[in-house]
Amino acid sequence: MRLLLATRNAGKLRELGPMLRAAGFDPLTLDDLGIALDPEEDSVESFETFEENAMAKARYYFARAASLGADAPPLVLADDSGLEVRALGGAPGVKSKRYSGSTLEGQPLDDANNSKLMDALRGVTDRRAGYVCVAAIKTAGGEWHARGACGGAILESPRGDDGFGYDPFFYSEELGKTFGEATREEKEFVSHRARAVGAVLERFRSEK
Repeated sequence: MRLLLATRNAGKLRELGPMLRAAGFDPLTLDDLGIALDPEEDSVESFETFEENAMAKARYYFARAASLGADAPPLVLADDSGLEVRALGGAPGVKSKRYSGSTLEGQPLDDANNSKLMDALRGVTDRRAGYVCVAAIKTAGGEWHARGACGGAILESPRGDDGFGYDPFFYSEELGKTFGEATREEKEFVSHRARAVGAVLERFRSEK
């Protein structure tokens, strides 16, 4: 089944593409469908929960894809995810993407966010944290969402060159290494995003 993977995040595309193909889907990107970047996209994730943001993204991109007519895939998958740090009261949480307040993209944005995180945790001994993701599916006939999570801690310095976002600083309890040190296959086994996507695909297949 053709599926629109509704993200412009290159890291998410690298992680989820193989997983979706292994699950029997044919994932397409926004670029594949010619869905151009629109300034209003930044305002879609304006809610206070991962569930609301993920579902809002799925609905938004389903509507944009539907405008393609016969070329539109029947299913849209979107997600909202973030890092929750216990000592920071759960921050950055749903604000993880723009935690620094920067309007940059890609690695410069990741660097700005991580710099702010390190500043916020300077001198803090309790560095427990967890990643949370909610994945959402939207079709013409229904909507589904599911949550995934994984636990760990924030290191004082980065390790590894893989992953994206906060991954080089996030030490996974289950892997015994940072997400920046983990291979794609290792991360898929334990990551919040893989768990959320796996769960929502299972719900979709059992309830559609």
